[in-house]
Amino acid sequence: MTSGGQRKLFFVPPPVHNRRVIGAFLNALGILLGALLGLAGRGDFSARTQNWLRSALGAFTAFGGLQLVWLNVGGGFINVLKQLGLAVLAVVLGSLLGKLLGLQKISNWLGRRAAALLVPAEKNPPGRPLAGLVGATVLFCAAPLGWLGAVTDGLGDYFFPFALKAVMDGLAMAGFVKICRWPAALAAVPVFFFFSGLTSAVHIFAHPWLETHHAVAAVNIAAGLVICATALVVLGVRRVELANYLPALVVAPLLARLLN
Repeated sequence: MTSGGQRKLFFVPPPVHNRRVIGAFLNALGILLGALLGLAGRGDFSARTQNWLRSALGAFTAFGGLQLVWLNVGGGFINVLKQLGLAVLAVVLGSLLGKLLGLQKISNWLGRRAAALLVPAEKNPPGRPLAGLVGATVLFCAAPLGWLGAVTDGLGDYFFPFALKAVMDGLAMAGFVKICRWPAALAAVPVFFFFSGLTSAVHIFAHPWLETHHAVAAVNIAAGLVICATALVVLGVRRVELANYLPALVVAPLLARLLN
């Protein structure tokens, strides 16, 4: 048990911020490895293998979310219940705020725009290299899991969400390079700079305020619950409007500050 009630497990990286931004690097590396897999003609998986991969990713996503919650709750039983209750309330209020802001609609619009660039290439390969590059970049940067990873990485070097996203993006890129050729793999560059910049911004601007007001744990617990909801999407159990839950990461510290 560390100070502030946060737990440490042997497979968790030390809580010292890595300025190289490992999470964003892993995401970009996953994209490049997926591109190599696709160019080598190894990206076609059987239905059985696809189901296995989906189940494995869903299980690891749920594990990552639960682990993040576990690492950030602490104190007695009553205190743990208060922390979890606050996080659940933040997720509920955050989803309502996300609906009011139309975050999922924006995410869906970006997805449709990206798909519009990739569909012609799928029907008549190979497609335009620039279209594949832009389409893949928009899809990868708009993914809510990446935004969650930027927050957890920026606040405490928890880059597990980025590692999961690296696998998902790599599998997607294995298909993209087959219809748009190798230039689509260059999406790894803007993805790296986008998420490394976002992670650094969280670490530089948000972390000091949250640390001062003892609200880092509240944000991480809420993020862990949203990551658990992501597992439902990965497994295909339920359609969850993940983008609408992102405001929970802002609501959680405000509630913690108000209630404390």
